[in-house]
Amino acid sequence: MGKLTENIKGNVNEAIGKAKQHSNDPETKADGAKQELKGKAQQAKGDIQGALGDDI
Repeated sequence: MGKLTENIKGNVNEAIGKAKQHSNDPETKADGAKQELKGKAQQAKGDIQGALGDDI
């Protein structure tokens, strides 16, 4: 279940990050880019968990 959970969290963070990047506020844009990267990292973590059988 860890793989699915991490991939869902990653997708949500990536989508929110992309939406924030369309703001006119530079600080919000930066937060959006950071959140999108966090989402991509969570998806990678989920993929690793799936490959290792949720042993991590």
